[in-house]
Amino acid sequence: MTDWITEELHGGLKTSFRADEILVRRPVSTQDLVLYRNPVFGRMLALDGVTQVTEKDEFIYHEMLTHVPVLAHGNATSVLIVGGGDGGMLRETIRHPGIERVVMVEIDEGVVSFSKEHLPTVSDGAFDDPRLELVIADGADYMRTATEQFDVIIVDSTDPIGPGEVLFTDHFYGHAKARLKDGGVLVTQNGVPFMQGAELTGTMRAFRSLFEVATCYLATVPTYVGGPMAFGFGTDNPGLLAVTAETLAARQTAAGFETRYYTPDVHKAAFALPGYVQNLVSA
Repeated sequence: MTDWITEELHGGLKTSFRADEILVRRPVSTQDLVLYRNPVFGRMLALDGVTQVTEKDEFIYHEMLTHVPVLAHGNATSVLIVGGGDGGMLRETIRHPGIERVVMVEIDEGVVSFSKEHLPTVSDGAFDDPRLELVIADGADYMRTATEQFDVIIVDSTDPIGPGEVLFTDHFYGHAKARLKDGGVLVTQNGVPFMQGAELTGTMRAFRSLFEVATCYLATVPTYVGGPMAFGFGTDNPGLLAVTAETLAARQTAAGFETRYYTPDVHKAAFALPGYVQNLVSA
């Protein structure tokens, strides 16, 4: 009998993924964790039925949430990653040779261990990079109490439900800004705005009170249904939005890596927002 994993994150919509093989299924706190194999997306990890990461399309999410801020900045040497226990964001970050230090704050060491064992292609050995400092702690607590500052902060959070909810608050964003160096940039995962508009609007209201530039950019990740995903972008350096595609291409060439989704032209186009997203950003 064929198993199906059904996601009901959005009201009025169910999405089901065929599970040809259940690889791991066990409770995690009050959540149901299941790792399974799907014929389209390879290994897929879900919590309470909500897709967290897949082998086949994770590169889109991780490339766009990493390379857009790092290449726009152009001189980043330090990056803070909040969340990201699967290691995909870390993998993309360390592809930049100019990054000298990466601090990754993950609330659950078990997520890191699980990902290393069951989803090794996602991190691809990134946890062994000597530039990494892995901190097992609550991201909100770390942001409130830390003193170090960073050029780029990437908030790779789950949806604002349960433990991830605190990473979408005004207090958290205020503490995050204090952790940015002058000219730094904060980027955040803000869901699918067609289905989760309030999430994006709430983040943008907080960003407008904190940053000179408060906007978002978009990328289409197939497993996150309902339209393109939004990534918040906050900085006091408006020049980061004015970097040309030619400059971005030169920076990527100098860094010496290729990408499967990100391109300089996609980078620039990602900030061209449809009308309904513009309305959510400015609401």
